Amino acid sequence: MMLLNIGYSNMVACEHIVAVIGSDTAPAKRLIGEAKEAGRVIDATCGKRTLSVIVTDSDHVILSALSPDALKKRADGDEDNE
Repeated sequence: MMLLNIGYSNMVACEHIVAVIGSDTAPAKRLIGEAKEAGRVIDATCGKRTLSVIVTDSDHVILSALSPDALKKRADGDEDNE
């Protein structure tokens, strides 16, 4: 099982990630709102601004303070993009 560091020592299992999207679009904001109402949001931003939204196969929505590009680089093995 490969874990992806999504910032601030928070990890997500890569095989459960369905999508990583930017948080600044209306559909992303709607997705976050619906998930909050259903109790399926995991906030891993540690109080920082949300830059990406990670959707999992269990329909959980994980908020990260890292950009989608930074998460892709980390998933590809390039950890030098802090």
